[in-house]
Amino acid sequence: MNKQIPKNLIDKEKNLVQMVDSRRRAVFERFPLVFTLLGSFGLVATFYGFERLIDKIDLFANNPWILLGTGVATLAVTGTLYKKLQ
Repeated sequence: MNKQIPKNLIDKEKNLVQMVDSRRRAVFERFPLVFTLLGSFGLVATFYGFERLIDKIDLFANNPWILLGTGVATLAVTGTLYKKLQ
C-alpha cells in the first residue's frame, strides 16, 4: 500500500521546518550563555541525581569496587548492543 503524498503538503512541511529552525537558531544565537548554563545545569543535576540514588543502595555505597565493576559491565553491554544494531 504505497500512497503518494501531495507535493504541496511536502512543501508546506519543509517551509514549517525551515521557519522553526531559523527561529531556534536566532534564539540560541541571541542568548548563548543562557542555553549553555541551562544545559550545564541539566547535566550536573542528572549526574548528582544518579550519585544520590547510588548512595541509597547500600551494596554500592559500601563497596565501590562492585559499583565500578557494574558500571564497566553496563558500558560493555551497551557498547556491544550498539555495535550489533549498527
